[in-house]
Amino acid sequence: MSNDLNMCQFIGRLVDTPELRQAGQTAICNFTLATGWKTKEKEGTEYIRCVAYSRLAEVIAEYMVKGQQMYISGRQTTRKYDDKQGVTKYSTEIIADRMQMLAKPQGQQAEPKQVKVAKVSHTIEAIDDDIPF
Repeated sequence: MSNDLNMCQFIGRLVDTPELRQAGQTAICNFTLATGWKTKEKEGTEYIRCVAYSRLAEVIAEYMVKGQQMYISGRQTTRKYDDKQGVTKYSTEIIADRMQMLAKPQGQQAEPKQVKVAKVSHTIEAIDDDIPF
């Protein structure tokens, strides 16, 4: 086992309302954060693909909506898969282990909540699903 550090933290806005699905008994929530950056010369937006499992996935799907600002932390992973045409593709995403709601969109009544998951032991490779993300 390696002692390498793999920890990512982002603050951004949800690009779409999170998608919740089940793989056996495990809840899985996929979502994308838009994070902005700016230098003296230019500015831009990065889109961060994220996935959460179990109770954290359920909370994100229940309370978060498109446009809402959130903090997310987790670890980065890159998966390799073959698409329907047999072409090898790679997908980099953050496996979330902590989330905090920061600002709610206009008209939303949910109060900010913080959820921490002790350890995420699921990997994408262990899920039997033909969706590549």
